[in-house]
Amino acid sequence: MSLRADAWRRLRKSRLALVCLALVAVYAAMALYGEGVYYWFQYQDRTPPYQLQNLSVRYQAPNLLSAHPLGTDGLGRDVLQRLVQGTRIAFRVGLATSMIAIPIGVLLGCLAGYFGGKTDDVIVWIYSTFASIPGLLFILAIAMVVGRGLMGVYLGIGLTTWVGLCRLVRAEVMKHRTRPYVLAARALGMGPFRIIFNHILPNIFHVVIVTFTLRFPASIGTEVFMSFLGIGVQGEPSWGTMISSARLRLWQGIWWEMTFVTLAIFGIVLAFNLLGDALRDALDPRLRTSES
Repeated sequence: MSLRADAWRRLRKSRLALVCLALVAVYAAMALYGEGVYYWFQYQDRTPPYQLQNLSVRYQAPNLLSAHPLGTDGLGRDVLQRLVQGTRIAFRVGLATSMIAIPIGVLLGCLAGYFGGKTDDVIVWIYSTFASIPGLLFILAIAMVVGRGLMGVYLGIGLTTWVGLCRLVRAEVMKHRTRPYVLAARALGMGPFRIIFNHILPNIFHVVIVTFTLRFPASIGTEVFMSFLGIGVQGEPSWGTMISSARLRLWQGIWWEMTFVTLAIFGIVLAFNLLGDALRDALDPRLRTSES
């Protein structure tokens, strides 16, 4: 049985993992729906419903039988629709920052682990320097230079969160570079980059997958904090901006916007973290060997 098929078999045995996978699928469906709504109204050059203000229904409490099942905010905007758009932005941030951070971490980790020597020293010095800088401060600095908005969030988070993956990949490559299959590839005259990307990387790719599932919610949390501070997403209903506007109304008893946003963040972070733990167990070759 292949490693992929065996990993899927073990993952299906975990009911908790399947529940988390289903929850992630629900969030993904919400994000896709939000993208469709966003681009449709942009194409129509009309104000989207989640931005429409109606002061006659401001601060309407949640009612599943009404037109606003999760209530409205201080400007009469529908909380449910804004929550869906916040999910869209959260997935954008998670995917975009991963597409920046993962290639950097994998490439530098592979080079450092395989070549060693001065190459390893330089790369270790680079990621040690990045790691010594307070992460949030560095993210804020990049975002301020690039400017407010999603691009600043993408670059700020993506360029500062590759260090952990680089360390993991470097350690795995160092273990694999002396394995018999790598020595055999060298004896056949294969070049170093062909060995790295065709032979070593497929055998350690489970590390990349698990890291992705764990850093995805971390990126979302960072974006929420940046938007809460006012240097993240602008003009769109991010979860962070929703929390920032809702926190001032809690003392008035307007609890629903803050509550539903917090539950949405809690759900996606918990689902990805538990799914990451399950994937780590399912993809670990050592567990496969011990079971066989």
